Amino acid sequence: MSTPASPKPARNLLLLISNLGLGGAQRVFHDHSVELAKHYQVTEAVFNLEGGNMYPSGNEMLSLEVDGGGSPADKIRNFGRRIGRLRALKRRLRADVCVSHLEGADYVNLLSKGSEKVVLCIHGSKLHDGNITGLVGWLRKKVLMPGLYNRADKIVTVSRDINPELIEGFGVKPEKLVTINNFFEVAQIEAKSREPLTAQEQAVYDAAPVLVTSGRLTIQKNQAPLLDSFAALIKRRPAKLVFVGDGELRDDLTRHARQLGLRVYEAWNQDALTPDYDVYFLGLQQNPFKYIRPASLFVFPSAWEGFPMALGEAMICGVPAVTTDCPTGPREILAPSTGTLRTGIRAAEKAEFGMLMPMLNQPATLAADQRVWTETLYQLLGDEVERERLGRLASLRMQDFTREKIFRQWVAVLEDVLTS
Repeated sequence: MSTPASPKPARNLLLLISNLGLGGAQRVFHDHSVELAKHYQVTEAVFNLEGGNMYPSGNEMLSLEVDGGGSPADKIRNFGRRIGRLRALKRRLRADVCVSHLEGADYVNLLSKGSEKVVLCIHGSKLHDGNITGLVGWLRKKVLMPGLYNRADKIVTVSRDINPELIEGFGVKPEKLVTINNFFEVAQIEAKSREPLTAQEQAVYDAAPVLVTSGRLTIQKNQAPLLDSFAALIKRRPAKLVFVGDGELRDDLTRHARQLGLRVYEAWNQDALTPDYDVYFLGLQQNPFKYIRPASLFVFPSAWEGFPMALGEAMICGVPAVTTDCPTGPREILAPSTGTLRTGIRAAEKAEFGMLMPMLNQPATLAADQRVWTETLYQLLGDEVERERLGRLASLRMQDFTREKIFRQWVAVLEDVLTS
């Protein structure tokens, strides 16, 4: 009688991220940690815990305890300390592979590379990221990315449209690249979206058709021009605009809305919630999906993206999506059979799974582009049959991004890297 073979010991997988504060990349990091722990021995590492750990996974989490910020000399010194401490951690854990999320973590991962394999997960556009500016931005684009990225064993991008940027803009070898989209907890989001609104919230939704948008209030999400289009829209028909989320542009956006003559509700002011307002800033919500599902349209005016979680989550809720055709992600989700466009669209495009719209960050065409948005929103609010059709298609499309489908791809890539 033969003795059964001992199970093969799990490979040691180290996941690295700059911080674990609020953010889409941090949410993805958490989800990867939970799922990959089913296949590997997973340890998480972070530069420091200044922002807390907003997405605890239950896996071991280690802090390199290296501060950020300070003078240029402090930043250089801390950068070196991060590299040294991560190199020591990799040796201590006998890491077989280290997967990093976010650009700062990518550099530290690459520069601390020893015998372990290195995989980078790229979450967003580099060429179009409005935060990559100044001398540091030049250093990132002209020195660090071109000089370091090809050292990786594999680079996983969350959107197909990031790949040509890396190849043409930064000289990354095409064979280094593979695209694996983000996944979505489809059934969980669907269930949460059915949570009922309070009586006061329901009264707002009953008063007029609701446009909803979800995400941080930041330059990337580019919400200010949406307010202009909305102000023009409600001169033609009743509607409400609901913002779910918070961020550093909160005061700028509420001020801009009032300058447009809009009546503004701000949850953080403890205002009484009534249907008497035009625009509602609800702030951060534990369950944003219950505010999305009953809306007539989901509007998404981003200036750039990676593979946008908020857009996908709204589509799971069965809400028709109206989104800028921004770099990168929306076209891949809404019009997967079409290729990346070299120039921005100037008219509404009825895509297979939603509406692709002109960008709202081009000064020369902004007024005309805002009119396109206003007219498209006006037409859709008047066409219930079309909204229902687009909502069904949106929900159907998101079945392509379930946890099971996406993580089969991740395990295949990691096994290929580990055996190469």
